[in-house]
Amino acid sequence: ETLQRIVSTLVNKNDEIHNFIDMLNHTITNVQVNSSNAISELDEEFDGLYSVLHEMKGSMANTIQQEEARKIQALQDQLSQCSRALESSEELLELAVQSLDIKNPVELLEVENIDWIVTVASAFRLSLKPKVSDSMTHMMVDFALEKRMLQAVKFLPVPKAPEIDVAACLVADNCITISWRMPEEDSRIDHFVLEYRKTNFDGLPRLKGEQRWELVDYIKATQYTLSGLRFDTKYMNLRVQACNKAVAGEYSDPVTLETKAFVFSLDSTSSHLNLKVEDTYVEWDPTGGKGQEKIKGKENKNSNTASPKRSTNSPRASARGSRDRFAGESYTVLGDTAVESGQHYWEVRAQKDCKSYSVGVTYRNPGKFDQLGKTNSSWCIHINNWLQTTFSAKHNNKAKTLDIPVPDRIGVYCDFDGGQLSFYNASSKALLHTFRTKFTQPLLPGFMIWCGGLTVTTGLQVPSAVKTLQKSENGLGGSTSSLNNVA
Repeated sequence: ETLQRIVSTLVNKNDEIHNFIDMLNHTITNVQVNSSNAISELDEEFDGLYSVLHEMKGSMANTIQQEEARKIQALQDQLSQCSRALESSEELLELAVQSLDIKNPVELLEVENIDWIVTVASAFRLSLKPKVSDSMTHMMVDFALEKRMLQAVKFLPVPKAPEIDVAACLVADNCITISWRMPEEDSRIDHFVLEYRKTNFDGLPRLKGEQRWELVDYIKATQYTLSGLRFDTKYMNLRVQACNKAVAGEYSDPVTLETKAFVFSLDSTSSHLNLKVEDTYVEWDPTGGKGQEKIKGKENKNSNTASPKRSTNSPRASARGSRDRFAGESYTVLGDTAVESGQHYWEVRAQKDCKSYSVGVTYRNPGKFDQLGKTNSSWCIHINNWLQTTFSAKHNNKAKTLDIPVPDRIGVYCDFDGGQLSFYNASSKALLHTFRTKFTQPLLPGFMIWCGGLTVTTGLQVPSAVKTLQKSENGLGGSTSSLNNVA
């Protein structure tokens, strides 16, 4: 025994080392890939900076050119005015000079208004000062401050890895609420990224045999709720990373949360031949039993022989056992996993055109002609939509009419140890009926269908609302237990 423990310990340690080696090799590859990505991103950032500077240079050069054009236009307009005034002034000068040579008084009278003409001449109304300055100093720039800023540019600090607060994490109602905090305040954090994946291994994530990480991006708060999950594995790995505007930090240490729930499929190997079964869906098939009696007989003949490819030690194999196919009017299919302890929950949705169906549980080996609720080893609720809708609870061939509307989805709650089987409106969580008894054998989920189809949803935790109702219901007896007294 001691050697066996040593061998087992060494095997586990070897597995851990192999896993760690794989992780190191994977990390080396990631370092190379991420370095290449970082260089590419650096090139893109500098190219973007060059582009901004080039655009700014073009815009500022255009402004200088516009200022140049404005000043030249103003000076050219002034130059044109001066040229016209000079031309007029020269004509007056010539007239005045000619007037100096006039001796005849009569001729002098003809030019006596020359002083007024000179007074109003445009040359005497001109401002002989340029309208604009030739200086362009107001268009000069000083990039000294910007140069110092650019020279101070460094890699943006990588955000530190967040710390997941395991005590604040909550797993309930097929939802996972995960909370985390930063090791120190960082105002540059823009958002967080959450990654999660399902696993059947406790402890640290593994590289081999694991599902890929699922990602939730751009989380602004330090808490997030994953909802609507199907808990079809034992655990879930979760990790978080912080991101600023340019870079993402390291992931937090991953945490592994238990996601325990009851998971089963429908067992097609022993279902009625008129039922078409696919994993979690069963449908009435009126042609299913025709021409298959020989196959059926062969299956029954060999029913006590286990398939060499199927391990008889597995829970599902032991749950199936060596049952014959259901026959006659027992249009029944069972789940492939037995309830042997604990509290479990699953849901059923019937098609709208379904004429008749039952939902319940039965002991492991019912007779092939047995119908749910008509034996002392099965319990169910039955819905009949043939002529008029009837809704009843059945056990030991006794029926109790349920004077309540039939819900679209039915939730089944089984407390094996507490001896309780309850049915709920899966949407409102209103109680439909409760059976109370002492279960003496493992239970299998059972479903009867005629004309229509049923969809079964598994991997569900017991809803919090059901747990709350159970606390109040456990103190009540009365009519809910009347069908069990017969047993």
